[in-house]
Formats: sequence, C-alpha cells, structure tokens
Amino acid sequence: MSEIKKVLSSELKARSSEFHCGDKILLTGTVYTARDAAHKRFDKLLDEGKELPIPIKGAVIYYAGPTPAPEGRPIGSCGPTTSGRMDRFAPRLLDLGLGGMIGKGERNKEVRDAVVRNKAIYLCSIGGAGALACNCIKSCEVVAFDELGCESVKKLYVQDFPLVVADDMYGVDIFAIGRKKFCSV
Repeated sequence: MSEIKKVLSSELKARSSEFHCGDKILLTGTVYTARDAAHKRFDKLLDEGKELPIPIKGAVIYYAGPTPAPEGRPIGSCGPTTSGRMDRFAPRLLDLGLGGMIGKGERNKEVRDAVVRNKAIYLCSIGGAGALACNCIKSCEVVAFDELGCESVKKLYVQDFPLVVADDMYGVDIFAIGRKKFCSV
C-alpha cells in the first residue's frame, strides 16, 4: 500500500514531479472554489484584459459549490462537482499558472495535455461525500461574485483534505488506467 503524502497547497505545483497517478495525498492550505458560472466570468475578465479576482499562479481551484454554513461551522456540505464542465476553461487557466484542480470525473485530452505542458496536477475528491469533506475545511470567505450564491468564488483553508492524483504531470490518467484494468477482466 502506498504511503499518504502530506502537501501544502502553496507547494503543490512546485512539487508536482513528486506525485504520480493514484497517489493519495492530504492537502493543507488555501484552495479557491469555482464552478461553471465563476469560470465563465474568469474567461470574460481575461478576454477583456482584466485581472482575475484570485491570484492564479500556483493556485488550486476546487470545483465545488458549498452549501451555507450551519451555526458554529465555517461551511456546509462541500463535495466536488463534475470537472468536465470546466474543461473548456481549464487549459487557459493552467497556461496562466494554475497549479492544480480538484474535482470528480475524467478530464478531456486538452486539459490533460495542459496539465503535462504546465507541470500541474488534477486531483479527485470523493463524490457524494461533501458532508464529510467539510470537516477538513477550517475557514471559508467569499472573495468574488457574491451574487452567485453557492457558485461564488470562495477562499477556503483546508487541513488534511484527502485526495487522489487523477492526472499527473507525466500524462498518466487514472480513468484510462481504470478502464484498461476493468476491460481486461
């Protein structure tokens, strides 16, 4: 059984060569949430030559739309959304320095190529376990597009957030590996 690697979100991109498809990691640090609506706005801002509302270089984006926080908690349920919905935006953000993405599900070839080209990483979180994932989130602050509600961009501080490397900088894809193993049975 492979060891679980601990990593700070601020070091994820710089350490991407250490992580291989299938590795299990515990992520600690700042992560930004952004889903479809926020990505559309990011794209529009970039088209207009404007700055993004988050520092993109080395950042980690979690494809999630958290529910409101119950009393005494920083956040409600916060599970991953389907990453493929952000595929048309991801290569551009990766080319601008995005360090990593967290979500669920397979990515298209353009995203996988951009991960390799930019020495980035795509991590998967457990879908359907948002109520458990929120236990790793220690703080939550809306930083952009508040009017989007659950799809606003939030700055989270996560501690020991369990993830699996799905696409590494070497071009290895966990979904292709899984399909190959399953189909050979």
